[in-house]
Amino acid sequence: MNKKKIINDPVYGFISIPSALVYDLISHPYFQRLRYIKQLGMTHLVYPGALHTRFHHAIGAMHLMSLALEVLRNKGHEISTEEEEAATIAILLHDIGHGPFSHALEHTLVNGIKHEHISMLMMDRLNEEFEGKLTPAINIFRGNYYRNFFCQLISGQLDLDRMDYLNRDSFFTGVSEGVISFDRIIKMFNIVDDQLVIEEKGIYSIEKFLIARRLMYWQVYLHKTVIAAEQLLVKILERAKELASSGAKLFATPALQHFLQNDITEHNFFEDDNHLLQFSKLDDQDIYAAIKVWESHDDPILSKLCQMLNSRKLYKVEITNTPPSAERIERLANQTALALNLQDDDVAYFVFTDTIRNRAYNAGNSNINILMKNNELVDIAKASDLSNLESLDKTVKKHILCYTRDI
Repeated sequence: MNKKKIINDPVYGFISIPSALVYDLISHPYFQRLRYIKQLGMTHLVYPGALHTRFHHAIGAMHLMSLALEVLRNKGHEISTEEEEAATIAILLHDIGHGPFSHALEHTLVNGIKHEHISMLMMDRLNEEFEGKLTPAINIFRGNYYRNFFCQLISGQLDLDRMDYLNRDSFFTGVSEGVISFDRIIKMFNIVDDQLVIEEKGIYSIEKFLIARRLMYWQVYLHKTVIAAEQLLVKILERAKELASSGAKLFATPALQHFLQNDITEHNFFEDDNHLLQFSKLDDQDIYAAIKVWESHDDPILSKLCQMLNSRKLYKVEITNTPPSAERIERLANQTALALNLQDDDVAYFVFTDTIRNRAYNAGNSNINILMKNNELVDIAKASDLSNLESLDKTVKKHILCYTRDI
């Protein structure tokens, strides 16, 4: 069977599947599951075009890796065929452990287990199935490979994961502020002392990349309506979990039922293979099917929350630089309890606070170094003449207040 296929991608055009092993990994159920998990979760409720999946993103990141390695080879850096395949597999599988609406899931059903750790577990299982052929890719993914620039291409301030999702998310949302010169940035890649660097000619493209990342966070990923929808989903799953734990009967697919009925912590997730088996069958469709049915559930809180999501009557969200006053929160809570006839313990499903953070560039974590014409390496924040670039290295923290529109 010919396994060297071509995929027509709306962002990059034709993408080649480079080897039989990569083809077999893409064909595996673990990877095919990503077709049914949206890249941007609830963002389609704000930007209707944002329906692309983690499958699209992983294939796109794989394509960017092939472009990057070709550029580095052409600049005289030796990269073996084995290293190329390992790096390709590492970037292809970097998101394989994402669950549906991953952040909502991580806050509720799998108790803070990070998707990166699940990705690593899935890669280990695949490595057993493929008789150790993924070992070099796993070393790169874990950051253990002796040539550090490979690890930076997978996970760093300028990795190919970020480059694809910024490019792809701006394409599908239609938010032009997120468009980056990915092709020019990749052409400016070089290696000095085993570190990935950017040649000085690419400095303006990097400036645009960092600013685009900041704008995409505030305009797309942390848009207040997106936050409202994601918080609502978290509350729905919290309520469903609470009801299931107390013995209530809830419609759910077997995979979702497993996580509703069992209190799964980080420790026991990695101790029992059945948890991974059920997780690997879980996607957006499990969650959406349940929410449609739960809208008619006897529990008035679960029913109300699901009605809100299905009719897009989301929380009202206020984003501020300072925490909302306790008096305001209490007043909203009292009004909501009265309007919805709620017990005190249940008001938190409808009135609550949280925080959000945005940091476009983390200079202490795998810096973006610019290779100047005199061969000196300078951090982008220092090399740039943009006065506001250093400010991107600061974490911006904002406070959110969510409450229903019924009051």
